[in-house]
Amino acid sequence: MKPDPASPYSRNYQGDWPRTPGRVIGTGAVRLYQLTLSGFIGNSCRHIPTCSEYAFEAIARYGLMRGGWMAARRIARCNPWSKLGGTHGHDPVP
Repeated sequence: MKPDPASPYSRNYQGDWPRTPGRVIGTGAVRLYQLTLSGFIGNSCRHIPTCSEYAFEAIARYGLMRGGWMAARRIARCNPWSKLGGTHGHDPVP
């Protein structure tokens, strides 16, 4: 599915990806988090793209298992629960 230039900006991955059940469930769970809990947790991610955007793209591109593992590793590197540790900066999905 190509991005529509007339559509509003979407912060999630807009490239083509196979709509398998695992990918749809995984990206749906990330999107549900973005729409509900993300606003309460706040802007604690120090990376660009944010951890939830990274998770959405990783799952869409690589599948639920591999993409979910990549997202979990990213969250562990970011360590949003600690003010002292963690990485920051531009960290795109490989």
